[in-house]
Amino acid sequence: MQNFSKALLSWFDVHGRHDLPWQQDKTPYRVWVSEIMLQQTQVQTVIPYYERFMTSFPTLQALAEADQESVLAHWAGLGYYARGRNLHKAAQTILQQHQGEFPSDFEAIVALPGIGRSTAGAILSIALQQRYPILDGNVKRVLSRYFAVEGWPGEKTVEAQLWSQAQMLTPLARFDDYTQAIMDLGATLCTRSKPRCDACPVAHGCAALAQGRVAEFPFSKPKKTLPVRRASFLMMLNQQRQLWLTRRPSPGIWGGLWSLPQFESREDLIAALNPSMQTTEDSPASLVKWEEFRHTFSHYHLQIEPHRLDRVQEAPAEWQGQWHDLDKAAQLGLPAPVKKLVEQLEKEDGQNG
Repeated sequence: MQNFSKALLSWFDVHGRHDLPWQQDKTPYRVWVSEIMLQQTQVQTVIPYYERFMTSFPTLQALAEADQESVLAHWAGLGYYARGRNLHKAAQTILQQHQGEFPSDFEAIVALPGIGRSTAGAILSIALQQRYPILDGNVKRVLSRYFAVEGWPGEKTVEAQLWSQAQMLTPLARFDDYTQAIMDLGATLCTRSKPRCDACPVAHGCAALAQGRVAEFPFSKPKKTLPVRRASFLMMLNQQRQLWLTRRPSPGIWGGLWSLPQFESREDLIAALNPSMQTTEDSPASLVKWEEFRHTFSHYHLQIEPHRLDRVQEAPAEWQGQWHDLDKAAQLGLPAPVKKLVEQLEKEDGQNG
């Protein structure tokens, strides 16, 4: 198996990525932030978010002392917002329990919120020069093909097999470069579709290639039909052109982010309005339904039914939230579909103004 790492490292020296932002001035903090952002998100998407994040929170202490709203505002658009909340919480834990120094012990690192075995291994290997394997999505794909591993990698027995192989292949030297190299291999050559096996440095030992079954690996997750849930969102504007937003509870979907008031149906939305706000033919406040659209989460589809309500004098007293200037609302930490609506609302409002 030494031939695998040797061939991979030789390829990495020539063809690997060496100029990514988190590869410069490598510290546990910088590597940690990048690893969290890169979970289920492509490198090119992450780079601008990472650069803005590090400009605003250049140190672990700066992140720990920031308020959650500011952190989530920098995360808005990346999705999987629990990652941002856990990153902030973990920074505060490190400040309180480790005197602001990122721990160098595996058990202490995986005890932090939002850090699993693979992320801990990447931090230890890349930033702290300790030999630990990793098993992110790219590596799972590479190993599944190289060893022709039958079964979906999300199954415990299959994952355990892949971890054993990852441990076996990790070299005794240059394991920091190896960690980056095997991630690069999966991201640039051993891709999910149209893999470039002709350019792969370890193709000679790949079992899936030898069997002519590269496209079969890794096995897909057994399919299930995602349920569809419906929600009515209310875009409520007062006479000063301010938008009413409410803070989502944490934990939960979009926890800690600002969002629009949400109801299960249009009927529930209308029923929640004060009598003076409900739509009538001669009412100054008119409820206008916008075109529906769908937002997909990992476990379900959310069918969104947006509504616009203008010239509201005040929000119902029992509603939790506050007014925000419409031209500044999009800069807050907003879920992606809500930000889309706010930007569309701002554009429409500008055209009418």
